[in-house]
Amino acid sequence: MVVVSWSDDQTFARDAKTEQYAALFELKNVEQRKVSYHFNDLASHYHFGAMHPMKPFRLMLTDHLVLGYKMHEKLDWYRPRRATEEEVLEFHASEYVDFLKNVTPHNADKYKDMFEKFNIGGDCPIFDGMYDYARLTAGASIDASRKLISGVSDIAINWSGGLHHAKKFEPSGFCYVNDIVLAILNLLRVHPRVLYIDIDVHHGDGVQEAFYATDRVMTLSFHKYDGEYFPATGNFDEVGVGMGVHHALNVPIRDGIDDESYIRLFRAIVEPVLLSYQPSVVVLQCGADSLGGDRLGVFNLNIRAHGRCVNFVRELGFPLIVLGGGGYTPRNVSRLWCYETSVCLGVDLDPKLPSNIPFMKYFEPDYSLHPTLSGRVENKNSRKYLEMVRARILEELRYLNHAPSVQMQIMPPDIAGFLEEEEKRLQEEKQAAHEREYRASQEQKDAARAGEMTD
Repeated sequence: MVVVSWSDDQTFARDAKTEQYAALFELKNVEQRKVSYHFNDLASHYHFGAMHPMKPFRLMLTDHLVLGYKMHEKLDWYRPRRATEEEVLEFHASEYVDFLKNVTPHNADKYKDMFEKFNIGGDCPIFDGMYDYARLTAGASIDASRKLISGVSDIAINWSGGLHHAKKFEPSGFCYVNDIVLAILNLLRVHPRVLYIDIDVHHGDGVQEAFYATDRVMTLSFHKYDGEYFPATGNFDEVGVGMGVHHALNVPIRDGIDDESYIRLFRAIVEPVLLSYQPSVVVLQCGADSLGGDRLGVFNLNIRAHGRCVNFVRELGFPLIVLGGGGYTPRNVSRLWCYETSVCLGVDLDPKLPSNIPFMKYFEPDYSLHPTLSGRVENKNSRKYLEMVRARILEELRYLNHAPSVQMQIMPPDIAGFLEEEEKRLQEEKQAAHEREYRASQEQKDAARAGEMTD
């Protein structure tokens, strides 16, 4: 089959033998999809510190815009619960969780000997309610995964989530509990394969690390990479290990990429990834720091271009979790996530912001949903370089002979060790298949020899 881009709406594959075209992905009636919005109003009240770039207040701005545009009338609106300690422990180490649970700014001296061990300070300060905040963001993403599993929602949105840097034993990059990993672990209870896509300007290292040794999850991250930019990971050679080899895909991008180049690269990579891996559900991290003009970002994307990536994934019709992530210019973060909420709903918004929302001063002077954000950083991504990036990813996909065969489980008795058991079983299945192929080959050779002797 040869993949041919047929139109902006759908991609077709051409069979070289029959010369017939078939839809690469069947587009569902996406206009009728059920969308849940996990409204995490409590998370917006936490404060990392006056000079810290992470501002949970951006969530309140986003919610006000969503309400101002009256999108809540089209959404299933949920106030999430806090993740339980048992849920957090499905990924994070108990010693680390105990530390998060007990340390506060008021007793920090008591725990200062553990700060270095748990990477506390600088990017990841101790603040009032830190563990409560982490449980709120994680609970919303876990609940989003449950809505997909139950079929209540086709798309579930949690803008407070997407905290992709947190590791099993430590926080990293403003992230304390990895809500994405917890949501994916829940999805793996019933879904054979999960595709994780990350369009934050920073590499999704925590999610990649969590699933680096399994083929049940493919991670695909589009990010700035030069070996130094945080977290200084995410080059081509990080491809997974063991059962997970070739299931970690990284798209290293240089400073200043523009709308057209990003969209073209995104589509040119995501389509063949979906075709090769055949996931049953997609998790999309929509970090807003890939917008032009972000306080910590280095790209030139406008809001519509970022949203076109979301729309492209949405139109493929997979069950979809949409999460937030980075984003350090709150007025533009809220514009983006409001717009991408409308993308998930399939509705158009007036480019002029509604006049009845609080905090309108943040959107001065134009009060527009789509201010010009591009052109502030020199674009160092030549067409030749981006073509090389695309070719490297496609080369990696050639190692995927077929999507892994997984017998679905409705609910494993215990999530602890679940991935390890599945990986062992998959390895046994592949080994058995290899042995069957070998025996069949030997039988053919024996039959051929017997025929020669008869002749």
